[in-house]
Amino acid sequence: MLRRFFLLIILFSGSWLSAQDVEFYSGLRRKYWEYEENDARAFRYLDIYISSAKKEKNYAELYQAYNDAVRYSANHKLQYADSAIIAAKLSENRDLIGNSYIGKGIVYYFTYRKFQPALDEYLKAYQYTENAKDKFLKYQNLYHIGVVKSYLGYYNEALGIFNECVAYFEPNTKAKIHPNLIFNNEKGYLNSLHQMIVCYQALGNDKKAAKLTDIGFAQISDDKVFFQEKSYFEKAKGILDFNNKDYNSAISEFDKSLVGLIKIDDFTWTSVAYFYRGQSYERLGKENPALENYKKVDSIFNRHHFILPELRGNYEALITYYRKKDDPKQELYYTNQLLKADSIISNDFKYLSARIHRDYDTKDLLEAKENLEHSNFFGKYMLSASGLLILALGFAVFYRIRRQREIQKKYNELLLKINTVSAEKEEGKIPEKTDEKNSKLDPLLIRSLKKRFSEFEKNKGFLEKRIAVGQLASQFGTNTAYLSQFINEFKGYNFNTYINRLRIEYATEKIYSDKEWRKYSVEDISDNSGFSSRQNFSNLFQEINGMRPQDFIKKRKEETELQKVS
Repeated sequence: MLRRFFLLIILFSGSWLSAQDVEFYSGLRRKYWEYEENDARAFRYLDIYISSAKKEKNYAELYQAYNDAVRYSANHKLQYADSAIIAAKLSENRDLIGNSYIGKGIVYYFTYRKFQPALDEYLKAYQYTENAKDKFLKYQNLYHIGVVKSYLGYYNEALGIFNECVAYFEPNTKAKIHPNLIFNNEKGYLNSLHQMIVCYQALGNDKKAAKLTDIGFAQISDDKVFFQEKSYFEKAKGILDFNNKDYNSAISEFDKSLVGLIKIDDFTWTSVAYFYRGQSYERLGKENPALENYKKVDSIFNRHHFILPELRGNYEALITYYRKKDDPKQELYYTNQLLKADSIISNDFKYLSARIHRDYDTKDLLEAKENLEHSNFFGKYMLSASGLLILALGFAVFYRIRRQREIQKKYNELLLKINTVSAEKEEGKIPEKTDEKNSKLDPLLIRSLKKRFSEFEKNKGFLEKRIAVGQLASQFGTNTAYLSQFINEFKGYNFNTYINRLRIEYATEKIYSDKEWRKYSVEDISDNSGFSSRQNFSNLFQEINGMRPQDFIKKRKEETELQKVS
């Protein structure tokens, strides 16, 4: 009976502590949640959030903290998105992992309009979100894949995706769920409506576009948190008015939409609004304001190196204008700008088209399979042989994917370890294995050896090959017995292990931070880290870091290459 009572006390205490943790983190979020995006004041609370979640190894909360940091950081969104991915993977929660990849894709898409890396992240997320417990994640990711399809000009296929999204999001705007979830579904619903309008306008179906625009205006709230979506519908209404040759009304709608679009720095739709506003002024015979708007589109293109295919007409209008003005210098400049725009559009299209059909679409594969199944006996034989080959390849791919995931996991853990050790060194908080009071060594000797070892580590004395305990004892003015005892007590290892761990830590840090070291062979790194045997170095590196040095070098190269793209 007494044992059961104590068990209940322990269980209750655990539950209470867990509830306290949740309330602590929720309280921190409430402190900053009302701040505008990119408001650095949020980090007064976010830094505490991140630090606490790290200490507790609460990776789900750490993911949430980094995910929020993406919103409030003006200049380090990608770095925080990468940290969110690492934390999500450490949590081993598939929904969080999928969401973290979506988050990074959104940064690439919305902040930089880099469709290629954005699509890569969405397709990574798709592996986790397709069968996610949280269906919102699945449709959030589908929405973003639909945006890429729309950009590529696959409007009918994109419409199919956005219809699915609307069918999911719209009922959940009225469901009996948490207000935060309702808000997310409202955002998803309104943005899916907007993307459907974009597709219908591109297909020349203004009737359906106008109907959806009216629905959007009717259902959007006056709450300031929806000003972004309202700006999208105002922009869409402006294009409809332009197509209906009501140019003054179009200009009025673009004026309204630009207030919100500029505020959130959505340079893509800002460009579209400027272009159509320029076209409207041109149709009204107002040459100067038309030219002013066309040049604003060019200014955005120069800053962000991105342009939608439909905005090629912006440069055609500028080239025509300066040709008429007999200004070959300006005509040449805008001709070159058009060539640059075409190059960017062409490169994006080739890459994205290949990826989205290889990694996402299955219709063609299913049709090919059906044709094979209805073929003759030889075809069936070939299908069986192909099946066995596919099965064998499947096992090979499965093994490779599993190994790559394991390497990625170890890499993420090692990055966390590197950052933690680095932070501890900066703060001077490197823990000692024992307290001076518990040592049998003379206090004066302890203080002397602490100083000597600090200088030894700072000066990289451990890189000297064939260094021996007797040699070091002589340098430090003591004997081997006292030196060995000090290392055991205060470093936690025997002499050889202590030296080798310092060398591995040194090699790891150099590979991580010095791009030149990543060009070295493993043998060269081993030699420069004080090891006389490449094999011994590799074995110890894997034992201490959980992965082989060549795998660490490869993953670090991949990561830095991706950062260059961003």
